[in-house]
Amino acid sequence: MIDLVDLRNRPDAYADAAKKKRIGVDVHAFLKLDDQRRALLPAVEQMRAKRNAVSKQVPTMKGDEKQKVIAEMKQLSEELKVKEEQLNAMEEEWKTLQLMLPSIPLQRVPVGKDDTENEEIRTWGEKPTFAFEPKDHVILGEELDIIDIPRGVKVGGSRMYFLKGDGARLELAVLLFTLDHLRKKGFTMFLPPVLANYQAMMGTSYFPGGEEQAYAVGVQKKRGEPIESDDLYLIGTSEVSVTSYHSDELLKIEELPKRYCGLSNCFRREAGTYGKDTKGLYRIHQFQKVEQVVLCEADADVSAEMHKELLTNAEEVLQAMKLPYRVVDVCTGDMGRGQIYKNDIETWMPSRGNYGETHSCSTFYDFQSRRLNIKYETADGQKKFVHTLNNTCIASPRILIPILEIYQNADGSVTIPEVLRPYMAGQERIAHA
Repeated sequence: MIDLVDLRNRPDAYADAAKKKRIGVDVHAFLKLDDQRRALLPAVEQMRAKRNAVSKQVPTMKGDEKQKVIAEMKQLSEELKVKEEQLNAMEEEWKTLQLMLPSIPLQRVPVGKDDTENEEIRTWGEKPTFAFEPKDHVILGEELDIIDIPRGVKVGGSRMYFLKGDGARLELAVLLFTLDHLRKKGFTMFLPPVLANYQAMMGTSYFPGGEEQAYAVGVQKKRGEPIESDDLYLIGTSEVSVTSYHSDELLKIEELPKRYCGLSNCFRREAGTYGKDTKGLYRIHQFQKVEQVVLCEADADVSAEMHKELLTNAEEVLQAMKLPYRVVDVCTGDMGRGQIYKNDIETWMPSRGNYGETHSCSTFYDFQSRRLNIKYETADGQKKFVHTLNNTCIASPRILIPILEIYQNADGSVTIPEVLRPYMAGQERIAHA
């Protein structure tokens, strides 16, 4: 949610942001509605005040005067009812449209239509070369009996899978290594709810507009009858739960920044991606992720430093596993509604012959905190909305793609990255049974 005072002062900047982010909202139409609401609201309040004041006086009146006033109040009440209905309808539309308004990207954000126009800013590591014909992660996983996609599809439908044996252990090793890395950096770990209500989904700006990507939870009392919604949704990232942790709270500036990380299962419908990345573990419906979340004071320089810190943490995890990657500046057309700056990290995946997105790092300023009503009190007693940021520190099984493919050997085995071995009881390789 944006600052309406700022919107009214510079509407063209927000209209330009909507255009660059490819968000279909008419900023000027919203402002017209905003003006109408601001004009109608005091009129309704005045009518309510008059009705209440006169209602207190009526019992003291007598005769014709009383009957006259009662008749006038009846007419006023009828007019007020019409005005209130108009205001309620206007308020509903005003609130809905307000949630669709985008934040303004920073000047440094490249303008582009989609992810093909993101700009590379740096790379790390050497791409591997093989003295043998390398296999992709699906073949490696099947031959090593650590990934079973056909049975995953049998049980859960398309884009589902089983990790088994050393495949499951490898994923847990990656997650635990990442959590230990963040713990040393002073992050507080969460195992958060994977079910969230609409308020949390709206507050983190996944709703409205992203409902088709979420799994809604409900009850079907009898087969064939409509499902009754529980107003709960499976989260696509622990950002939803962890960022909402302090909703409707007032923090002290001494408490900031809050450094949190959430480990959770994540669920995404991947609506609109039919036929895209259907092979293997790249685009799936369920995965595990360690998400970094930061709440800090409302200062652009502080936010920039926190963004850098989060991005560095994720890069350090990849560097420790010696996985080559690149960092890109995400362009306007590939940004979300609330993001003002975003980087993606893309890790090299031999089977794709290219980098594949594995991490995202986003700065929101006060876009999410306005929705969630998270404020802090400054040293001089001012109350301000916090700035929020988040970053994928690791997500699996997508990260298993580069690990398996880069660390594969000619005999079909896979060498376990050295930093992960302590989490796998010292095991050095995943080999055929």
